[in-house]
Amino acid sequence: MPLSAYLIMSAVLFTIGVIGVLIRRNPLIIFMSIELMLNAVNLSFVALSHFLDSADGQMFVFLVLTVAAAEVVVGLALIVSIYRKRRNIDVDEMNIMRG
Repeated sequence: MPLSAYLIMSAVLFTIGVIGVLIRRNPLIIFMSIELMLNAVNLSFVALSHFLDSADGQMFVFLVLTVAAAEVVVGLALIVSIYRKRRNIDVDEMNIMRG
């Protein structure tokens, strides 16, 4: 497959993730959309790494996956904490973290 096919697929996945973040109001869906965007970037890193015959892209993918795992843990902990306190996890109505 040509490199352009991977990059087009990555762009489509990233666009779906951006639309999910902008349109949805459920924090779990927003986190899934952010993960989709990160995986789209990972796909382009791996494709370019293979095309350039270098391992740099794969090292970046490992770093991005590590950061994404930490982001999910912290994000889900916040969502569970807010849900326990308010029984509502709608993003538009979350003002509990305001100072």
